[in-house]
Amino acid sequence: MQSVPSQAIRPLSLNASLSSSRLPFFSFSLPIFHKFKINPSIYNKSQKVPLFLTLRCCSSGSVTAKPSSEDRRNRDVQEPDEKVVALRRLFSKPGIGIDAYIIPSQDAHQSEFIAECYMRRAYISGFTGSAGTAVVTKDKAALWTDGRYFLQAEKQLSSSWILMRAGSLGVPTTSEWLNDVLSPGGRVGIDPFLFSHDAAKELKEAISKKNLELVYLYDLNPVDEIWKESRPKPPNNPIRVHDMKYAGLDVASKLSSLRAELVGTGASAIVISMLDEVAWLLNLRGSDVPHSPVMYAYLIVEVDGAKLFVDNSKVTKEVMDHLKNASVELRPYDSIVSEIRRLAAQGAQLWLDTSSVNAAIVETYKSALDKYRSNLGSKGKIKNKRYDESNGLSEGPSGVYMRSPISLAKALKNPAELEGMQNCHLRDAAALAQFWCWLEEEIHNNVELTEVDVADKLLEFRAKKEGFLDTSFDTISGSGANGAIIHYRAEIGSCSVVDPNKLFLLDSGAQYIDGTTDITRTVHFGEPTAREKECFTRVLKGHIALDQAVFPENTPGFVLDAFARSSLWKIGLDYRHGTGHGVGAALNVHEGPQSISYRYGNTTPLQKGMIVSNEPGYYEDHAFGIRIENLLHVQEINTPNRYGGIEYLGFEKLTFFPIQVSPLVEGSARQWLWNNTRVIHKQ
Repeated sequence: MQSVPSQAIRPLSLNASLSSSRLPFFSFSLPIFHKFKINPSIYNKSQKVPLFLTLRCCSSGSVTAKPSSEDRRNRDVQEPDEKVVALRRLFSKPGIGIDAYIIPSQDAHQSEFIAECYMRRAYISGFTGSAGTAVVTKDKAALWTDGRYFLQAEKQLSSSWILMRAGSLGVPTTSEWLNDVLSPGGRVGIDPFLFSHDAAKELKEAISKKNLELVYLYDLNPVDEIWKESRPKPPNNPIRVHDMKYAGLDVASKLSSLRAELVGTGASAIVISMLDEVAWLLNLRGSDVPHSPVMYAYLIVEVDGAKLFVDNSKVTKEVMDHLKNASVELRPYDSIVSEIRRLAAQGAQLWLDTSSVNAAIVETYKSALDKYRSNLGSKGKIKNKRYDESNGLSEGPSGVYMRSPISLAKALKNPAELEGMQNCHLRDAAALAQFWCWLEEEIHNNVELTEVDVADKLLEFRAKKEGFLDTSFDTISGSGANGAIIHYRAEIGSCSVVDPNKLFLLDSGAQYIDGTTDITRTVHFGEPTAREKECFTRVLKGHIALDQAVFPENTPGFVLDAFARSSLWKIGLDYRHGTGHGVGAALNVHEGPQSISYRYGNTTPLQKGMIVSNEPGYYEDHAFGIRIENLLHVQEINTPNRYGGIEYLGFEKLTFFPIQVSPLVEGSARQWLWNNTRVIHKQ
C-alpha cells in the first residue's frame, strides 16, 4: 500500500525544506533510544513540517484550478451542497466569526487511519480518500489531494466542490489559495486539536503575508455542530496486552531508556500523542481505529512516573495490572489539556514533538508557561536560564522542542519482532496461495466475480489463519481501469466485474497478533497487450533493482528511490507515489521515520532492523494500473570490501508469495523471478 504524503506520517512528507545538515547522528549508548544530536533551539527553526500538500505553485500571480465538475460527465448544473451551506451559516455566529474554515483528514493524534467519528473531511466533502484537505469559504469549497486520489476525487466530489490536484502545474497550495480568494483582514478558522503545532504555525505564517488571521476554535468544531446526532459514537473497544514473546522488550526497560533521554535533554517529562508510539512503548494494543491495532490515548512520561490518558471503560483487569506493574497511572482521556496546564504551572520542562503534538496542547503549554514565568519573575525567583526555540535566551523553563525518540526506537525491530513478522508472512503467504489458486480456477471456469467478491474471498482465506485480527488497510481490488486509481476502493453496487482480459491489481494486507503484512500483485488471466507487458516488465525491473540494492550505512531512503524508477524513466514513464514506507511490527502498516521516496526532505538513514516496502508501479489513467510490492527487512551485507571502514546494508525479503511471470517480456526479469521464488505458484 502506498505511503501517505500527509501529516499522518510525519517523515513521509512532501516538504523538501529539511537540509542535509539535519541528518541525525545517533549515539548507541542506550539500548533502545538513539539520541538526535540537535540543539533544541535549532530544531523548530530548521524543521519545516509541511502544511498538508505543500507543493509550491510553479507560476506567479493569481492561480485558478479547474472545478471537479468540469472533469465529470452528466454534471451540467452545480447543485448546492446542504452540508456546506449549513457549515457556512456557523461562520457568523458569536464566538466563531470566520471567513473560511479548514477541515483536515487527521484526528487529534495525526493518525492516517481514524475512527469513523473523526472522519470530518469525508463527511463534509464526500471524498473518502485517506489524504486530503477541505477548505470552505463563504462562497467556495475546495479540496486538495495528491496524485493517488485524483481519479477517486473526481468521482466522489459533488459539483459544488473544486478539486485541487496538488503537485500539478498551476495548482496553488491551501494557503496560496486562501491568500488569493479572501480579502485582507479575513479570518481563517481551524480546530487546533486537528493540526500539529508545526502545521498550524506554517499556515499562520503563510496567510499572514496577505494580512489574514488564523483563528483557533478551541471550544467547538463546526463540522461536529452540523453532524449532530448522526455522528458515530467514539470507539469503546477493550485494550489488550501485547505479549512479551511478540514485543521482545518489557515496558519497564523501554521507559527506563526513555527516561535516560529525558535527563539528557534536560526535560522533566515528554508528551506522547502518536497512537502507535503509545501502544509500542506500553506493549498494549487496541482496536479503536480500523486496520490499526491502537487505542485513542495520550501518554505523559515523567522522570519518576507516567500517566496514560484513556477512556477507563476500555481498560480490562489484565491491562490494569499490566500498567500497575510498570507504575503507569490512569487518567481520563479528556483531561490531557488540564494536565498540561497543571504541569506548566509547576514549571515543568516538557518535551514536545511539535511535528506531531497538536497545536491545542502546545499552545496551552506555552501560554501556561508564560504565566508561570511571569509570576516567578514578579517575585524575583527565576534563577535558571534556557534557550527558547524561537527567540534565543529566555528566563525560566521554556520547553524542549525535538522529534520524539520513540519513532526511531520503534522502527528498529528487535529479534522477537522480526521473528513475528517472518512467521506471520509465512501464514499470510499460505492464505494468498490458496486464494490465488481459487481465483484462477473461478476465472477459467467463467464465473463472474466482482472486485468486492474477490476482496471478500481473500479476507475469508486470511481469517482462517492463526493469529489473524484484521486487514491492515482496505483491500485495493481493481480490474482494468480501476487499477489506475492508486488507492481505489471497490464498493458494492458501483464496482466492476473482474475482467479476465484486463490487468487485475490487488493490494492487501493483514494484522496478525505477531505482525503486519502488506503485499501487492498485478496479474493477467489472459494474454496481456504488448504495452501492458512492457510496462509490467519495467515496473518489475525497478522492483528487482531495489530488492538487490547494496548501500553504505547512513544512506537515506530517497537515495534509493531512483533504483526503482530508472527502467520506467528510460521510456519517459513514472508514478505519482513514493516507492517504500516503513511498516510496524503488529502495528500500523505505515510508520516512520524511514521511507524510500523522491521526497528528499526525509534524511532518515535506513538502518538494520527497519522494515520497508518495495512497491514501484505504473498507472495509465482509464486503462490499467500495475504495482508490485514486497516487504523488506534492512540487514547488514557481508561485502568483500569495507571502503571507509563502514558497514554496507541490503535487504532480506519478508514477503514469501511469488510474482506472476505471464505479463513479462522475456529476459532477465523472468529469470530473476524463478531464482527468487520461495512459494510455488500455479501458473
